[in-house]
Amino acid sequence: MSFFDDDFYSTRVKRRTRRNSGFRPNDGRGFRQGSALRVALLSSLASSLLVAIVFTLLVNRPAAPSARPVTAGEQSIVETSERTITAAAKIRPAVVSVINRQKLAGGRSDDAESDSLENASLGSGVIFEKKDGKARIVTNAHVVANAGSVEIAMVNGSTKEAKIVGSDAITDLAVLEVDAKGIDTVASIGKSSRLREGETVIAVGNPLGLSDSLTDGIVSNLKRIIPISLNQDGNYDWEEEVIQISAPINSGNSGGALVNLDGEVVGINSMKVLDMGVEGIGFAIPIDDAMPVVRELIERGKVLRPYLGIYTMDLGSYLDGLEMQDDGGFDGGFGGGGDGEEDGTDSGSAPDEAPDGEDVPPVVVPEGVEKGVLVLEAVGPAKEAGLKLNDIIVKLDGKPIGSMMELRKYLYNSKKIGESLTITYYRDGKQSELSVKLAEKSEDNE
Repeated sequence: MSFFDDDFYSTRVKRRTRRNSGFRPNDGRGFRQGSALRVALLSSLASSLLVAIVFTLLVNRPAAPSARPVTAGEQSIVETSERTITAAAKIRPAVVSVINRQKLAGGRSDDAESDSLENASLGSGVIFEKKDGKARIVTNAHVVANAGSVEIAMVNGSTKEAKIVGSDAITDLAVLEVDAKGIDTVASIGKSSRLREGETVIAVGNPLGLSDSLTDGIVSNLKRIIPISLNQDGNYDWEEEVIQISAPINSGNSGGALVNLDGEVVGINSMKVLDMGVEGIGFAIPIDDAMPVVRELIERGKVLRPYLGIYTMDLGSYLDGLEMQDDGGFDGGFGGGGDGEEDGTDSGSAPDEAPDGEDVPPVVVPEGVEKGVLVLEAVGPAKEAGLKLNDIIVKLDGKPIGSMMELRKYLYNSKKIGESLTITYYRDGKQSELSVKLAEKSEDNE
């Protein structure tokens, strides 16, 4: 008996139907076999698709941080760092500290055997040559100025007495000489003309008394022109062409080495901008400019330059003083300068009496003349040629001259000892010319 009355739901089949029909009813096994095949195919396709997706994800997945390839920039940084280390190791033994035990009142010098450095100034120097049992060191002239005695301290801590071979205030260079015993390293001299702006450089020296110190930076400007005061009186009387670098040059670092990444000296560290708010700026004398001066200092002990023989002040400063006097704020003192002194300048005031005892002639400034050089005293070649107190120099060889700085630059850069110089000047308001034969500076005028 079927579970349902309706034969449609019955599991039984009438015998008559089976006998009379050629059709063999489905017993369910074929249906189950077809369904299983379809399921297998679908499962295979799904599995294949899943495997493909996973494989794609694995292949295209970013590399782990530890496996990230090194970029060209990173490789360059590593190489620069290694070159810096190598260059520093090469130059360090050739850079020394310079100890200047200065002259005291009465002409005495600081006790050279004293351990105290209270009365001594410190700088740096570079060993550039060994010859005939002597080692030579280049440094700044201001580092050894007014020296009673000079010592050097090497990187290994040993010290040696040093002799000043020669010094030049204009270029701020000096040469020292010491016994070469125990000195094994001499600096390699490079070419500052091969430097490029943006190139990495290293400054080596003795900043703030901290010996054997390194700072690095880049070349900011290859030909920076800066005004300087030769006797540190605040009046600019010379211009220096220097290399500007981002490595700071602190007190005591002057005279040290500026080197490239090959460990070659390309400059002598010299000055630092001290204005408030300015940091990380240093200057170095190009080695191409320094070495000819160094050779002349070794040969002669000084740099020979044409000597004119005048003490002067800028006409502009004189006129400014007159304006201050009219306002009641001027005391009548004038700062003088001249090429007749070893350091290039001479401070003083306008004399009340002419050198020969005569009254001082008045300063007559023609209308429209605002620039020039006012003569405070004429000596040597200038006096012999007829130049006098309160003459106003306005041209040299027809070239307009507006200041003592311009006069020095033309004289030192364009003229030689023994040549004649044509001076155009005003005296008592009238323009005149005279010719001066330039001489070598004698010991009497040192």
